[in-house]
Amino acid sequence: MKYGFWLVFLIIGLKQVATGQEAPRPPVDVELLVQELFAQQDDENSVAYEDLYETLLQYYRQPLDLNRASREELRGLWLLSEGQISALLQHIEDNGRLLSLYELQSVPGFDLISIQRLLPFVTVQALRQVGQRSWLERLKNADNHSLLLRYDRTLQERRGYTPPEGRSVIRYLGSPDKFLLRYRLSHPRDFSFGVTAEKDAGESFTWNPGQRIYGFDFLSAHAQLYDRGAFKTIALGDYQLQFGQGLLLSSGFSVGKGGETITTIRRSQLGIRPHTSTLEANFFRGAAATHRWQRLETTLFYSNRRVDASVGDALPDDSTLVTLSGLQTSGLHRTPTELANRQRAREQVLGGDITYRNPQQTLSLGITGVHTWFNIALQPRPEPYNLFTFRGNRNTAVGLHYSYLWQNLNFFGETARSDNGGLGTVNGVLASLSEKVEVSLLYRYYARSFHTLYGSAFGEGSRNQNESGLYTGLKVKLSDRWQLTGYYDRFSFPWLRFRVDAPSDGEEYLLRLQFMPSKTTLLYGQYQYERKARNESVEGEPLRQVTDTYAHRFLLLLDVSPLPSLRLRSRVQASRFRQNGPARTGYFVAQDVSWERSNTRLSARYALFDTDDYDTRLYAPEQDVLYGFSITAFAGQGTRIYLLAQQRLTRHLDAWFKLSHTNYRGQSTIGSGLEQIQGPKRTDVRLQVRYRF
Repeated sequence: MKYGFWLVFLIIGLKQVATGQEAPRPPVDVELLVQELFAQQDDENSVAYEDLYETLLQYYRQPLDLNRASREELRGLWLLSEGQISALLQHIEDNGRLLSLYELQSVPGFDLISIQRLLPFVTVQALRQVGQRSWLERLKNADNHSLLLRYDRTLQERRGYTPPEGRSVIRYLGSPDKFLLRYRLSHPRDFSFGVTAEKDAGESFTWNPGQRIYGFDFLSAHAQLYDRGAFKTIALGDYQLQFGQGLLLSSGFSVGKGGETITTIRRSQLGIRPHTSTLEANFFRGAAATHRWQRLETTLFYSNRRVDASVGDALPDDSTLVTLSGLQTSGLHRTPTELANRQRAREQVLGGDITYRNPQQTLSLGITGVHTWFNIALQPRPEPYNLFTFRGNRNTAVGLHYSYLWQNLNFFGETARSDNGGLGTVNGVLASLSEKVEVSLLYRYYARSFHTLYGSAFGEGSRNQNESGLYTGLKVKLSDRWQLTGYYDRFSFPWLRFRVDAPSDGEEYLLRLQFMPSKTTLLYGQYQYERKARNESVEGEPLRQVTDTYAHRFLLLLDVSPLPSLRLRSRVQASRFRQNGPARTGYFVAQDVSWERSNTRLSARYALFDTDDYDTRLYAPEQDVLYGFSITAFAGQGTRIYLLAQQRLTRHLDAWFKLSHTNYRGQSTIGSGLEQIQGPKRTDVRLQVRYRF
């Protein structure tokens, strides 16, 4: 930890070089944002949520200037319908630049709910002649120049930190402390520089160049320049890419099925963006650039980085060749085995995209190509569900994508082919039938042999493979205060899947009724149903049976601010799960209180939960430190409380402290394996400071 504090003093010493000031904006309401945009949390793809949240926070750190935003950038917020985007652009064209965010109230189609969701992520700025100022002046006036340090620890001792006993000799190599350091210097549409360093709990904090460990276990840095002559973006270091509908390139920008049933099914072509999260997978490391010529945008990129992988069996035709059984994406290197798998393979990716846009920004056509190769061949474990999984050390995929806006209809899609002949396609339409009714349709087909290593287009599975389905979404503004949203999704899997030993199908639908009588009161109820197949062991049968599971989830939320400084939020969740036998249930009830005055903000929660088993677990988002992310899974019986405090110590220095405690009833241990805690209680501490230069 001493290294982090020395770096604090080093960076603080540079404050005379650059001084920036952050414009005051409404804070991000993480809990409501997660409930609105994110799909139902699932262990299979939980990693993507942190990356998505980090993407949204990039908008919060550098809000989008509505006077300069393109249609594609406005789509990337996921918060505006196509009709609202068209109305906003038309309003600016007819009346000139927006003078204030309050002017949004006069734009057709912008209701109270939409404006409240939008405010933390947008701004209205005066014209700036960025290119006419020197580098030093631009650095001094950067909108975001900050250093952030975070510390996490679980107070109870976990098994991985105890002395070895008996046959159990494997233990974590490092301390239970977790550290995060993040430095960022950026200005919208001009430049972005940043460094991220992280040590997870259980990882050692050492200096070992032989194993490519330099203090922190994970180090990331990026440098990006914007609008440099004919170049829209120039990037060095770590970055992410988003083109078309994300079928080939969608690292970090997939949303899924949630309470927002219209805007989130379409991907936006955001191009090159810096990688600033602590996720150690699904990003590129190298160089990328986007060049503009007339109506064409051409992007080329190259990535060369080491990735985590586990060793598999030798190839049948050559026992001397080493193979990889799979790529590891957890980013954890706590045990000797995890450390041995760290950066075991080298991955190189070369590709690009050419996109044409007409002057009205109503039509875009593009072609994307990606070639990936590894220095060691991938050979997944010989399980039946892995029969069509990518193997070998090279994969090439090429795709075509389009988007066309005609009156109140937006057609979009992408079709791609991997070099083994596998096909994938996703096509949809968003329709504004009136100012009060919106409809969305999306069809996807991903062949079982289709391979896309960096794709994350719309789908039920965590990978765009072995799936077809049709999604229908609806949003009805019953009045200025009432809104009804819903979707129905029918999907099928032609081949086997993990824990599903036969072809299967399923369906899912959601309904949400929302009432917002004022700016300070929100009430909504939500019901979600899902039917999916899963293996089941039947007594007396030698083989596992594949049967349907039925899940019902209920949510009722009331958010009210009786005083400007006080906010109350009540949450009730319930679940019901059944698979051949009696149904099991789960309940979660929570009361949140937030109080804010001057430079102090306090938040607290008291929650009760009672679930029959892990299948009836319930996920609930929590308030957290700035840029923090927390969705907790509740299974079993018990209580949970947390206290979150934020204090502005000086004009430049802010501090956060979070203490959370969970007490389980009727349990002698918590967790399993090396994460197991003796006793029914778990207490976590999180401390964060941010210095703004």
